[in-house]
Amino acid sequence: MALIVAQFLNGISLGMIYVLMAVGLTVVFGMLNIINFGHGAVYAIGAYLAFQFSVMLGQWTGSFWVAIFLSPVVAGLLGALIEVLLLRRMQDEEHVYQILLTFGVALILQEIIIMIWGPVGKSIPMPRELSGVQDFGVFSFPDYRIFLIIFIGAICLVSWLLIEKTSYGSIIRAGTENRNMVNCLGIDIYKVFTVVFALGVGLAALAGALTLPMRGAQPLMGDTILTLCFVVVVIGGMGSFTGAILGGLIVGVVESMMALIWPPGAMISIFAAMALVILIRPRGLLGLR
Repeated sequence: MALIVAQFLNGISLGMIYVLMAVGLTVVFGMLNIINFGHGAVYAIGAYLAFQFSVMLGQWTGSFWVAIFLSPVVAGLLGALIEVLLLRRMQDEEHVYQILLTFGVALILQEIIIMIWGPVGKSIPMPRELSGVQDFGVFSFPDYRIFLIIFIGAICLVSWLLIEKTSYGSIIRAGTENRNMVNCLGIDIYKVFTVVFALGVGLAALAGALTLPMRGAQPLMGDTILTLCFVVVVIGGMGSFTGAILGGLIVGVVESMMALIWPPGAMISIFAAMALVILIRPRGLLGLR
């Protein structure tokens, strides 16, 4: 029983990484109507930026915290540049052209990673403050995974409040429904698009930075998680913020529990869950379109 509870919590912590990725992807799709195949590469960029900042800061106290703050900021600025220079020209084109463009961006980012940091993976030690475990009597659970659950939960709450409870969030939601009407109100919707895309990219980079102490950084680490990220979005529903959260937790728990029960079938079970949702509710659990 203790093993099952511990594995379930592992699934929640893993699912929170998927949630952070899926929230970034679904915000971009909901606002810009762009399916971003470069999302996984940005995840890898976030991990490598966190590694670089940690190395630059050395043994300075709090270097990990500075790294996970700077990584999404730098990646967000990169995302804003990509949106202004490339994606803005493709917003009214068919999805196939957007997919080809973002896929090309992903390949470029992967090669940049290899050129700068090399093909060999990188890693950093756990931050000292989170390197221990918490004893719950019947089982123990790592401090870092507890931190992931709480911290990412807080990030999602802040993002939800930004979108649902602020005037800027009202503009974002209005732009999702009718961008031309927002433009007629005197609001430069394209600046909003840039901010939203930078936010989505920053969330993906933050997910990569938070994964670094657990799994390290690899040049192609974004490929697998991008596939899982799309599974999460399909299960939760394209464009749905709460659906991305629900889908991420479902995928994380299913993967973790199946790794305990039947390890070879962990990935199969995830795609089976996606297929079941598509058959029953093609829009996803909370999707609107």
